[in-house]
Amino acid sequence: MKKKYKIAALSAAGLLLAGNAVHAALYRPKKEQLPDFPEEKVNLDRYTETLCEAIRCKTVSNLDESLVDWDEFYKLHRLFENKYPLLHKNLKKRTVGKAGIIYTWQGSDPSLKPIALIGHQDVVPVEEKKLDDWTHPPFAGEIAHGHIWGRGSTDMKNHVVGILESVETLLEEGFTPRRTVIICLGYNEELVDTENAAAPMLSKALEDDGIKLESVLDEGGAILDMDVPHIISNKIAGIGIAEKGYADFEISVDAKGGHSSTPPRHSAVGELSKVILDLENHQFPARITQEMKMVADTAARNTKFPVRLIGCNLGTLLPILKPVLAQIPPIASVMRTTTAVTMTQGSPQANVMPQKATATVNFRILPGNSIADVEKHIHKVVRNKNISVRLLGGNEPSLVSPTDTRTVRAITQICCGIHDMSAPAPFMVMGATDARHYQNLTDQIYRFSPFIMPPEILMLAHGTDERISLDCLENGIVFFKRYIRLLAGE
Repeated sequence: MKKKYKIAALSAAGLLLAGNAVHAALYRPKKEQLPDFPEEKVNLDRYTETLCEAIRCKTVSNLDESLVDWDEFYKLHRLFENKYPLLHKNLKKRTVGKAGIIYTWQGSDPSLKPIALIGHQDVVPVEEKKLDDWTHPPFAGEIAHGHIWGRGSTDMKNHVVGILESVETLLEEGFTPRRTVIICLGYNEELVDTENAAAPMLSKALEDDGIKLESVLDEGGAILDMDVPHIISNKIAGIGIAEKGYADFEISVDAKGGHSSTPPRHSAVGELSKVILDLENHQFPARITQEMKMVADTAARNTKFPVRLIGCNLGTLLPILKPVLAQIPPIASVMRTTTAVTMTQGSPQANVMPQKATATVNFRILPGNSIADVEKHIHKVVRNKNISVRLLGGNEPSLVSPTDTRTVRAITQICCGIHDMSAPAPFMVMGATDARHYQNLTDQIYRFSPFIMPPEILMLAHGTDERISLDCLENGIVFFKRYIRLLAGE
């Protein structure tokens, strides 16, 4: 009898394994039916030259606008005018704020909602003490070793110049849009949170004109070249359909102060350290988001056999693996509102006991949480109830854009047509972009830049030796041209 049970158990296990093997074999990327795309002409020399010159414009933003060299922004504007004369002849140009630009390419059918392509002209600064660490000067726009080097080469002058280059080429070919195309270029996106943010001004200008948009395309995602031996070898395009919120809180502890020769048992700094530990040891709960499931599904479908035997069950495994995944910082950041203690301050002098110690804590807020939730969380997990908590600034998480839209289908079809790749993966952007400021005009906001970015290059966006490969530039222009043709040509 025991032998029969054993045979039955082995048979059942064999059937399960066989069923899983069949499931894994069928668990492949979904094939897209592609339009009959025409061959696209690309003036690669003009684009490359313009991008190099744009990098030489030191368009560094600053919270203190009196410290901004606005002549560098105007120099960039003159570059655009010189390189793209047809664009400036045929599109209506409007200046907003200090250096914001709205280009409007009027479509033949005013009943159709316009599409918008947006970006920012500004870049982050380069520390003076880090200049010697650069292989090529950060604002020289040099071409070397198969790359264009310099600040803004990947964030995001490549994208901005790519849009303008594509429009110029379409105009040269006699293309006329049926749907209006709007290009909005801000100038202080890198500041994250500022009273004089350009993007809200640009969005408000469109709203005041009574404009509602079909969709917005901004930076945020890229084409990741995934190549891990025996596991995955494919290009996956990440389309940002949402972004985290942002909040800086100042948390302070008061004390009597005094001379350091007669210190109390715990100074204000000592008490503050307990506050910091409470915050770091009691993170927000982790959760498996829909965006995380979509990314995992796309990645798993592209894994090689036999890894796909596990990947095809990822939807079931994710909730089980959640406690483990939550311990890995890069993965945990997409599963929870994160807590990062970034700055502390105590006594102004070594022999003086501080009367006040403060910590600045940065929270990146997952959709589903709010700034108010963050403040409640601080008071809940910190045992010291005599702390002072002050919001320094921030913004709420964005809305989550739908994925069953013309825009997502267009991005998918174009990427598959260019790269013969799997369907792009919708995901949540960890940082902040200008895109969130356009929620008053549309609920279809997507964050995607059509350039292939190996992970090691992607990580250089704000760092030393920022650069972009020459090999990925032509397909970036092809993407923008086809994007406008598909969504505005009709």
